[in-house]
Amino acid sequence: MKIWSNQQKWLFLAISFVLLVVSLFSSLTFGAAQLPAEQVIACIFNQCTDNLEQTLVWQIRLPRILAAILCGAGLAVAGAILQNTTRNPLAEPYLFGVVAGAGLGASIASIWFVNYIAIALPVAAFLGAVLAISIVMLFGISSKARRVESLILAGVAVSFMLSALSQFLLYMGDPFATNRVMFWLMGSLARVEMQDLSIITPVIFVCISLVLLFHRHLDALLLGDENAQSMGIQVNKLRLLMLAICAALTATLVAYCGGIGFVGLMIPHIVRQWFSSTSAWLIIGCCLLGGIFLIWVDVLARTLVNGQELPIGIITSILGSIFFLTLMLKKH
Repeated sequence: MKIWSNQQKWLFLAISFVLLVVSLFSSLTFGAAQLPAEQVIACIFNQCTDNLEQTLVWQIRLPRILAAILCGAGLAVAGAILQNTTRNPLAEPYLFGVVAGAGLGASIASIWFVNYIAIALPVAAFLGAVLAISIVMLFGISSKARRVESLILAGVAVSFMLSALSQFLLYMGDPFATNRVMFWLMGSLARVEMQDLSIITPVIFVCISLVLLFHRHLDALLLGDENAQSMGIQVNKLRLLMLAICAALTATLVAYCGGIGFVGLMIPHIVRQWFSSTSAWLIIGCCLLGGIFLIWVDVLARTLVNGQELPIGIITSILGSIFFLTLMLKKH
C-alpha cells in the first residue's frame, strides 16, 4: 500500500469530488428516455421545455441519483467502520443480519399490511433491521461475547434465524407477497422519492459526523485492544457505539433501497489501496468513491437491458464477486 502525502490526499479528494459532481449531472441523461445534456442543464435551472422533462428530471431521476450517492456513501462508510473496529477485512454491514431482519419486516408488511404497503414496508423493514442488530448487540454486551469473532458469529446466526422466519411466513402467505419481498430484497433505487431523502439524509449526515468525531479512537483500535486501552479508550463501549452507528446507517438504507450487497466490502478496500487506511481519510474517501460507484451501477441497472430495469443488488453482487476473486488471485 502506498503512503500518500497530505498534498496528494487533498488532490485525490478534489478529483473525487469533481468526478462525483460530473457523475451526478451525467447520469441524469441516461435512462429509458434519453435526454441531451443541454436539456438536463436547462431543467436544473427551471427552464424545461415541457412538463414531461421536468417530471423526468426532478421527480424520477434526481431523487434516485441522490439516493445512490447517499446509499453508496453510507454502505461504504459502514463497511469501513466494521472492518476497522473488528480488524476483519471481510466484515461488512450485511454480515450482522441487517438484511435478514429487514426482510422479515418486509415479509410481515407484505402479508398483513398490504393496504398500507407504501408506508408499512420501509417502516417494517427498518424495525426488522433494528431488531436484528439489537440481538447481535445484546449478545455483544454479555460477558461471554467480548471477542470480535463472537459478534460476527452472532450476526451470522441471527441472519440465518431471521431468514428462516421470513421464508416460513412467505411460504404460508400469499404468493404475491413472496414476489414483492423477493424483488425488494434484490435492491432498487426506483422507489426512492424526494420526501424519503428528507429522512435518509439527516441519518447519513449525523452518523458519518459521529464517526469522524471518533476517528482517532478508531485509529487506536487498529493497533489492538490492549494498546487502545492503554491510551484510555473504552474498547468495548467504542465498538458497540460503532456497531450502533452502522445499524442506523444500514437499517435506514435497507428500508428504502432494499438489499444492496458488497458496497461495504469493495469500496473500503479500494480506498485503502489507493489512498489511506487512517480513519478520517478513509471515511471521506469512502463517501466520495461509494457515491460515484453506486451512481454508475444505477445507470447500468437502468440501461443494461433495453426496456427493462435490473435490480441494483444483482449488479453489485456480480461486481463484488469478481472483485474479491481478483483480490484473492493477486495475493497468491
